[in-house]
Amino acid sequence: MRKNIKPKAYIYPLPVLIVGTYDENGAPNAMNAAWGTVCDTAQVSICLSATHKTVKNLLKTKAFTVAIADSKNVIPADFVGVVSANNLPNKLEKTGWTIEKSEFVNAPVIQELPLVLECKLVSYDTDTEICIGEVVNVSVDDSILDEKGKIDLTKFKPICYDTDGHGYYTLGEKVGQAFFDGFKLK
Repeated sequence: MRKNIKPKAYIYPLPVLIVGTYDENGAPNAMNAAWGTVCDTAQVSICLSATHKTVKNLLKTKAFTVAIADSKNVIPADFVGVVSANNLPNKLEKTGWTIEKSEFVNAPVIQELPLVLECKLVSYDTDTEICIGEVVNVSVDDSILDEKGKIDLTKFKPICYDTDGHGYYTLGEKVGQAFFDGFKLK
């Protein structure tokens, strides 16, 4: 039996994105953003309210990083989402994360987060609050790579956000092979 529930954009899994920027004084900042996705092969789209310090920063620097939070970093990832840099400018110090400047864009790379997309700002629409970034480099910790140099999600353990229950979850086991399993019905 099926049931109709309140309309909401239930898109699962929803990755936990940590968006990193530098402010006007070169201080690193990061925020937790759940409303993001791929919008082209080398572009990401994230909905970011203009009230965030992160948005002010990326509009000035024209650069940002997008790290995917993992199960080892749930607490600091949530912290950068519940505390605003507008109120606590040095909030990253409390996370214990190690920050290094990207070689490719003027934005911070958080070393403890194993997958970081380094992006140039393509656009920010003040009406929709949609930020588009071009991925110019991907920084990945080799601990999450398989023997072929590909990202292994069982090693990575990225977390996802549940918009209904407000929980964080890890991805489960591999259940199939894309561009292969469907051919069994041909």
